[in-house]
Amino acid sequence: MAAEYSDIDIAPYIDHSLLIPTATTEQVQQWCEQADRFNFAAVCVTPVNVRIAAEYLHKKKPKVCTVIGFPTGATTSAVKLYEAQEAVENGATELDVVINLGWLKAGKTDDVHREIAEICQETGQTVKVILETNLLTDAEKRLAAEICIDAGAAFLKTCTGWNGGATVKDVRLLKEVARETVGIKASGGIRTLEQALNLIVAGATRLGTSYGVELLQQQKKLEKKN
Repeated sequence: MAAEYSDIDIAPYIDHSLLIPTATTEQVQQWCEQADRFNFAAVCVTPVNVRIAAEYLHKKKPKVCTVIGFPTGATTSAVKLYEAQEAVENGATELDVVINLGWLKAGKTDDVHREIAEICQETGQTVKVILETNLLTDAEKRLAAEICIDAGAAFLKTCTGWNGGATVKDVRLLKEVARETVGIKASGGIRTLEQALNLIVAGATRLGTSYGVELLQQQKKLEKKN
C-alpha cells in the first residue's frame, strides 16, 4: 500500500502532536518550527502550552490545536467549556474535545449533544470530537458520530492514543457515517508511512501523530527507492 500511494503528500494532513506531560517550552517551539518548515496542518499541544505555540506560529500557516477534557473526557461540562474558552483566548483555533464516554454508554445522548454543541457555539472554533473508538462498539461509534455531527463538530477523531490507536476499519466507519459532511482525524499509534497512507486512503483528512517528521523521512526514503 505504501508504495502504491507514495505520491500522496502527507505533510498537509498532519497535526504535529506534543501531548506528553513532560513537554518543555523548548520542545513546543521545536514542534512549531517543524510544523512551519514542513507545512503541517497544525501543532497540537496541551492547554498550558497553547500561548507559547500561538506566539511562535503567529502569522504562520500551521494552526494551533489543543485538547479539551483530555484524556478521559470525564470532567464536567462547565470545566470543559471553560478550558475550551481559555484555550481560544490563548490563541487556539482548533479544539480536540473528548466526549463523555460514560454518558454515551448510559444512553444520555442529550447530555453528550449538549456538551459538544455548547463548546462549538460558545467558542466558534473548529471542534474535533475524540470518540475513543477502541472503547466503543460499532453501534456506539455510529451513534456518537451522529450526535457530534449534529452538535456542530467539524471533525470526528478516532482516539486519544491512551487506549489504543487508529484503525482503517474505524476510519471507514466514521467516513460512512459522515458522508463527507465533516472531516475525519485518525489519531493514535501512527508511526509508519504505511499506516499513514492506509488511513488517508480509508478516508482520514487529518492525522494526529508525534511522528510527523519521521513519516516524511520514511516517505523520502521510499521515493529514492522508486
